[in-house]
Amino acid sequence: VQLQASGGGLVQAGGTLRLSCAASGSINSINSMNWFRQAPGKQRELVGTITIGGSTSYADSVKGRFTISRDNAKNTVYLQMNSLKLEDTAVYYCNARRGLVSWWGQGTQVTVSS
Repeated sequence: VQLQASGGGLVQAGGTLRLSCAASGSINSINSMNWFRQAPGKQRELVGTITIGGSTSYADSVKGRFTISRDNAKNTVYLQMNSLKLEDTAVYYCNARRGLVSWWGQGTQVTVSS
């Protein structure tokens, strides 16, 4: 499985961004697609998940502001980020999981300025 993330950039606090993660390769039987982020000096953390059944879940820190969706025809998962805060600044990574197997895309930088 290959994952290509895009859509990061610089945005003012309160603004919006949409990240995309395009999947290719052996994508059958992927159980979930996930977004993680890693801020400078911090551990990578799970932002949210969308399962093969379409269920979503989010970290408390982004709940109500971020939304994960997918376009099956395009094999693409999106992370819509609204009401961005300074603390959302991080490198964002998409991830795919099938059982204990995990694939990562390259990160995309999101910087929120005041």
